[in-house]
Amino acid sequence: MKVLYHYDVGPWLRDRLTRMAEDEGLRVAICSERDHDGFLEQMADTDVLLHNLEPVTAEHMAAAPKLKLVQKIGVGVNTIDLDAARERGIAVCNMPGTNSQAVSEMTLLLMLACLRRLPVFHARTARGDGWGWPPAMQDTLGEIAGKTVGLVGNGSVPQLLTPVLTAMGARVLFTKRGAPDPAIPAWVDKATLLAESDIISLHIPLVDETRHWLDGSAISRMKPGAILVNTARGPLVDEEALAAALSAGRLMGAGLDVFAEEPSPAGNPLFALDNVVLAPHVAFFTLGTLERSLAVASENINRLRAGRDLLHRVA
Repeated sequence: MKVLYHYDVGPWLRDRLTRMAEDEGLRVAICSERDHDGFLEQMADTDVLLHNLEPVTAEHMAAAPKLKLVQKIGVGVNTIDLDAARERGIAVCNMPGTNSQAVSEMTLLLMLACLRRLPVFHARTARGDGWGWPPAMQDTLGEIAGKTVGLVGNGSVPQLLTPVLTAMGARVLFTKRGAPDPAIPAWVDKATLLAESDIISLHIPLVDETRHWLDGSAISRMKPGAILVNTARGPLVDEEALAAALSAGRLMGAGLDVFAEEPSPAGNPLFALDNVVLAPHVAFFTLGTLERSLAVASENINRLRAGRDLLHRVA
């Protein structure tokens, strides 16, 4: 059985995949997400695709007559053509929870970096500006303590963040799709969360009803001087409206690990703002995440071989 890992892998992951191949009796191939032609060639005899970020399209599936499983390394499956997979009888599975610790830590990191204006201080220090920093910045620096943090969603990442934020002195609010959940005492409606939160962090999947969940109208109803953190999916936010609010000083900052277009082009207006902290969709990426993810992938490969039900099947 051939397994194809579609990602740019480093030495540790390459070694781990080699050992998995030896232990499980598999053929494991690796293809960079930037090698589009090579990916199509590799798919010709692939049985299992380990998928990270680059979209898996109907064209890719058509080029893979042996493909039986697309295993998402992560949670969101919006980058996989689920209809095409169903038509071809290709199973699609994800792995909820494997990256939650990493994403929750990155979310907290982005909150703190925005509150402390870390990119500005980094750039000024790297230029050799020494102690000098704009006095106007002094009243923009904040702490988690005393802030109201609005978490959009109530999955594993918000559940990990809540006790940490509470211990740091924050008030935590939640909102989510659907009716109020009596098990969530801090649940509020969207309008309340927008109006009261000093920091809003997004943790919901990208589906039709959540696209531009934070549009221009919603951004205008956010608390003046608030911070947005997004480690979920870029299209949850109207980037043009966000850039305008940040440029005008209506919002204090944004910590963004995901973007409407990925990889996002250099001309993205958000990239020119010094009150934005940026990362290239790597919130999930730690050695701990990879270890947990490969364990789930290995289990599903063995289940596939044995004709047993797959873990976390979504299509």
